[in-house]
Amino acid sequence: MSSAADQLAKFKSAIATPEVPMLGPQCRPGTMAEADLLRRLESFFGESKTPEHVRSLLRSAALLWHDHLDASHNISQGIDTRDGSWLHGIMHRREPDYGNAKYWFHRVGQHPAFAKLTERARSVAASRQSAADKDSDGGSLPRSRYEDWDPFAFIDECEAAEQGNDAETVAALRQRQAAEFDVLVEHILQSA
Repeated sequence: MSSAADQLAKFKSAIATPEVPMLGPQCRPGTMAEADLLRRLESFFGESKTPEHVRSLLRSAALLWHDHLDASHNISQGIDTRDGSWLHGIMHRREPDYGNAKYWFHRVGQHPAFAKLTERARSVAASRQSAADKDSDGGSLPRSRYEDWDPFAFIDECEAAEQGNDAETVAALRQRQAAEFDVLVEHILQSA
């Protein structure tokens, strides 16, 4: 099996969408129908020789990426691991059921991939800040509030953003959510 980074690139290519998921349950244009997505995943699994124990995690993740929250939930609620709880927590955050999302992130605990996610989220924030600094209107994007990845603070930020009307904040949080997805899937693939 190739490296986790190569597998991540192939997986992301197999499930690619024109834009990253919304913070909430909204469906975006360009997502695949559930049956089409599952067929594409089976092809990916066969070509990449993905171990059976990893497939349900990746199915749940792909369904979540394509806005099939209920289908993702049906899978993740049956995966009694930290990774399954993380997917379950993301699904409830997007649903939105913020209290239930926090419950599932309590079950995740201090996940070993949070350190990498901290780095990735900082990189996303720095990249967005650099672009804002170059923006002619002098606007500034929100900087991350956390030192280390804090899924509970992120849930609170998503809830506040969904209740507000700040497109820049929502865009920044969607990018951090996409980074979260990448880090989790890469961790799943490394654990395979």
